Amino acid sequence: MRAALIETPGTVAVTTLPDPSPGPGQVVVAVAACGICGTDLHILDGDFAPTPYPIVPGHEFAGEIVAVGAGVTGLRTGDRVAVDPSLFCGACHYCERGQGNLCENWNAIGVTRNGACAEYALAPAANCHRLPDHVDVSHAALIEPLSCAVRGFDLLPRRMGDHYLIYGAGTMGLMMLQLARRAGAASVSVVDVNAARLPVATRLGADAVAASADEFDRPQGWEVVIDCTGAVAAIEDGLTRVRRGGTFQQFGVAPADATARFSPFRVYNDEITIVGSMAVLHSFGRAVDLMGRGVIDPDIMISDRFALERYPEALDAFRDGTGRKLQISAG
Repeated sequence: MRAALIETPGTVAVTTLPDPSPGPGQVVVAVAACGICGTDLHILDGDFAPTPYPIVPGHEFAGEIVAVGAGVTGLRTGDRVAVDPSLFCGACHYCERGQGNLCENWNAIGVTRNGACAEYALAPAANCHRLPDHVDVSHAALIEPLSCAVRGFDLLPRRMGDHYLIYGAGTMGLMMLQLARRAGAASVSVVDVNAARLPVATRLGADAVAASADEFDRPQGWEVVIDCTGAVAAIEDGLTRVRRGGTFQQFGVAPADATARFSPFRVYNDEITIVGSMAVLHSFGRAVDLMGRGVIDPDIMISDRFALERYPEALDAFRDGTGRKLQISAG
């Protein structure tokens, strides 16, 4: 099969690898589409410690099952599926507490195991979710990032009538915007220093958009502030925008060695809640349902599609901030 291979940090090429064969409890998926996200850049740059090399990247994917291993029930060849890439050990302290996303032996397809920037991908049958008939299989590659956003909302207060401020109008910021509208937000404001992204946020329901939160007329702040950038400047600014008794969520992935300054006194005195959100937990199936009900607008979200042979070019485009969700079409 043809596959993108990151041989060592900084070195990526499209090459030919053996077709995968399913073991017990596994299936082979013919990949229809695979999304690119910031984690792929971290892997390429050698900044994601768990990743072994060489590796086939790609953890946001959907496609059609073409082979089924021994012991698999409930799935068959021809089924269209989205795949949860998370691989938990099921036995460590965190797995026993139902916190598999914090698993001490955490793995993931496309992150620590060969992934889906390829014609075919191997996956546990238990991680495959059948798609509603009306959901386009290429749109379904958005389900993995949507499941991360759903996990983020699980950790928010979700009070009706709260005012939200979201930093970042990329894929995750736009998803959080659409979920906030469905969650009963009184208003959603979106900040992005890339002004070209802001009109899309408006199309998807943002009440106000700007390159800086200083441009909004809301001196009292927002009940919920979500950082979807991972940028220290945005994080530090966002922490100052939380209304008394409000919540700040660190959703964007910052560099592991990054530090941000904030006022501990203000966190204490204003009873500000700070919460992180890591990947996917008990949220993938719900993301499938939400996609099926049209909560996310995939035609707006997916801005660019690249053939598999153009994977290195797609990574460069993503790094340059091109478009919104960039996908690889493997077929």
